[in-house]
Amino acid sequence: MANPSAALIWALRETAVRLKNGAHYAWGHHGACNCGNLLQVITGQSEKEILSDAHTCPGEWTEIAEESCALTNAPFNVLVSRLEATGLTPTDIHNIEYLDNKEVLKNLPGGFRWLKRNKRQDVIDYFEAFANLLGRKTAG
Repeated sequence: MANPSAALIWALRETAVRLKNGAHYAWGHHGACNCGNLLQVITGQSEKEILSDAHTCPGEWTEIAEESCALTNAPFNVLVSRLEATGLTPTDIHNIEYLDNKEVLKNLPGGFRWLKRNKRQDVIDYFEAFANLLGRKTAG
């Protein structure tokens, strides 16, 4: 599970707000998917810049997070390292893309339910539940 930090909690909440307010969302787009939207908040980069950096490595977020190498300093690895610097692990990155961390899902309003990885409202719900869960971990 992620290392709860104020920066990560803020980024998750801010990403949810941006998605609620109509930020571009497309699950199959590196710059506008679940992690892409979160990275926009964390880095201040546009989806176009993230997409450009993402194309320096083959694969999806979850694959790249598991294979990233900080030594190469390739642009996409820099993006993954920015996610990790906020407290996320490669497993968290996978879970964000697929909305499937059971601990987060148990903290959804109304209780546990499976979410769809490419449904905007489900992504918003997941980010909010994840932020709330991490917030409770830092308070307790």
